[in-house]
Amino acid sequence: MIVVNFKNYQESFGDGALELAKICKKVGEKSKVKIIPLVSALDAGLIKEKLGIEVWLQSVDPILEGRGNGFISPLKAKEMGVDGSLLNHSEHRFKTGTVKKMLKSWPKGFKSMLCISSFGQIERWAGKVKSDFVAYEVKSLIASKDKSIISEKAEVIKKIVDFYKKKKVGVLVGSGIKSDKDVKEALELGAKGVLASSAIVKAKDPEKVLTKFVAVFGV
Repeated sequence: MIVVNFKNYQESFGDGALELAKICKKVGEKSKVKIIPLVSALDAGLIKEKLGIEVWLQSVDPILEGRGNGFISPLKAKEMGVDGSLLNHSEHRFKTGTVKKMLKSWPKGFKSMLCISSFGQIERWAGKVKSDFVAYEVKSLIASKDKSIISEKAEVIKKIVDFYKKKKVGVLVGSGIKSDKDVKEALELGAKGVLASSAIVKAKDPEKVLTKFVAVFGV
């Protein structure tokens, strides 16, 4: 499983978002590896309509319906056909109490991927809440040129994977994922897949990069 975080790069909104999503669809269908575009709420509807693929949002807000001008409702996202959302990414944090409240009232059938940044968070609260997936990321390693969460936090990844295996929750890893070697080592550590962004979005040839990534899954 590869989650491609489009973020707000110039290459990945508007027409660029649709083109990158087409690449995700093409490589995913050819390789049989699940590739999920993680997109802006502004682009999700168009991508879903044009391509009919699984699409997730980068984040949603702590409101389901009613007042809340400008907020992104997970319930409304589900109703418009979006399949799920990332939650609590290091670039879009919520207070712990807010995250707990959001997951408790999360719409049925709308998938969730909770971001955590340490095993300590699992011990304090994250291990007690329910989410479909967990993504382990470290903010200081995001978009790193010479390091990755694999090279710096392999022991923590294994520890987190072992913890969530008992709960039957898939773990993805992100932060500095830039090569097929990173992806291969993530899988060897027991991760279900990776969360990647700039290495794909800003690549001269995103399809080539994604093709290298999926090749190590051995599907």
